[in-house]
Amino acid sequence: MIPSVLPTYNRAPLSFVSGEGAWLTEADGRRFLDLGSGIAVNALGHAHPALVAALTEQAGKLWHVSNLYQIPQQQALADKLVEHSFADTVFFTNSGTESCELAVKMARKYHYEKGHPERVDIITFEGSFHGRSSAGIAAAGSEKMTKGFGPLLPGFVHLPWGDHDALREAAASDTVGAILIEPVQGEGGIRPLPDQCLKGLRDLCDENGLLLILDEVQCGMGRTGKLFAHEWAGITPDIMMVAKGIGGGFPLGAVLATEEAASGMTAGTHGSTYGGNPLGCAVGCVVMDHVAEAAFLTEVNRKAGLLRQKLEGLVAAHPQVFEDVRGTGLMLGLKCRVTNSDVLAAGYDNLVITVPAADNVIRLLPPLTLSDDDISEALARLDAAASQVEAELETV
Repeated sequence: MIPSVLPTYNRAPLSFVSGEGAWLTEADGRRFLDLGSGIAVNALGHAHPALVAALTEQAGKLWHVSNLYQIPQQQALADKLVEHSFADTVFFTNSGTESCELAVKMARKYHYEKGHPERVDIITFEGSFHGRSSAGIAAAGSEKMTKGFGPLLPGFVHLPWGDHDALREAAASDTVGAILIEPVQGEGGIRPLPDQCLKGLRDLCDENGLLLILDEVQCGMGRTGKLFAHEWAGITPDIMMVAKGIGGGFPLGAVLATEEAASGMTAGTHGSTYGGNPLGCAVGCVVMDHVAEAAFLTEVNRKAGLLRQKLEGLVAAHPQVFEDVRGTGLMLGLKCRVTNSDVLAAGYDNLVITVPAADNVIRLLPPLTLSDDDISEALARLDAAASQVEAELETV
């Protein structure tokens, strides 16, 4: 018999009932150190007092009115995002997947309005993840994402990661209108795009009249030590997708764009029932007030350096289990020599939560607010998990 919840997830046998900071409490009372943050969502940790206060205050006033009317909280959050980014305008969604849908529509509508309706193709890359909607899976193109869900939405050109010749050839096509890429692949195994490559993509788009779309759903909102990951390369996109951390745990996403890139999106061309509602934007404003602060980002970078150093030591101490550390900021991955699911399970046994990814990687995406003591405890628990895996290897 099928369960009442559609069984599309391979869920761990854990039920969390409360959380505080970087910690989660299971129904049986065990306390887990959360290095997953709901997959990079809980940027300020669990039950952050400022977020609880903002949500509670707004919930007592007004939940939802729809985008048929002005929403002051939405305007306030849009103003903050424009102030702290490349963007001139913002559209609010409920998720990263919805942001992908609009980013694709916006790019195609831009070229249509400019008199080039043939420029519908969007270049994407092997290992990418852009959500699980029809556009998102078609953009990624991997068999894992698309098998059984055809016919796929056309209009995407899939290229190997790092094949510069193929990229230049594809970008010169008369039917290509945009390039879509994650500055740091998350699901793809924590693969950062080198700064020089991101600069090269910006130049390539400018040379060929293409729009550069960045997917910062996972790597944005302070995760890499800058408000947005592309800032490290000193470039700006034309369109950017954000979500996850922007709501600190409340479902919220956005598409940020320049005035030029958004010029085709006039009244009636897109909409969202819940996107940008008072509840979500009240929380998002508080997240921005914290994450956009220079002192906050300085601390993210300091803690990222400390965590990275300790993880390098962990890899050196357990060469049978781990191969290397990869990533940037507090978006890190441990490349495993053993099956990553074994490391993940051993982590559960030792009360530490990580997140699996492709390329046999486990992701470490802790709250940006985790303390030095949390980092020390995280390494102790990861070390215990690795030792457990080693012991299991010896019994095989």
